[in-house]
Amino acid sequence: MNKKELIAAMVTKTGSSKADADLAVAALTEIISDTLKKGDSLSLPGFGSFEVRERPARRGRNPRTGEPLKIAASRIPAFKAGATLKAAVNSSGSGSGKNPETR
Repeated sequence: MNKKELIAAMVTKTGSSKADADLAVAALTEIISDTLKKGDSLSLPGFGSFEVRERPARRGRNPRTGEPLKIAASRIPAFKAGATLKAAVNSSGSGSGKNPETR
């Protein structure tokens, strides 16, 4: 599902206008981004948590030349699914075939 499809689904679920759904999606993504920029986490009970994780500096290798190089430490956004979301995904029974254990 992409952003356009998400907006259409929100219109269907809520009965709001397409413009209002677009504003809600934009506001949500902006709030999540701003919260993570500050280094804070955002938790939606049952759905999951957005957080910032620290990646330490490490050594890498240029794949073209094989020359060693230093990769700087960085902060990355991460999402951890909540128990309710995990249960919903695991009990969906959609059988998409992407997970070899469900075949």
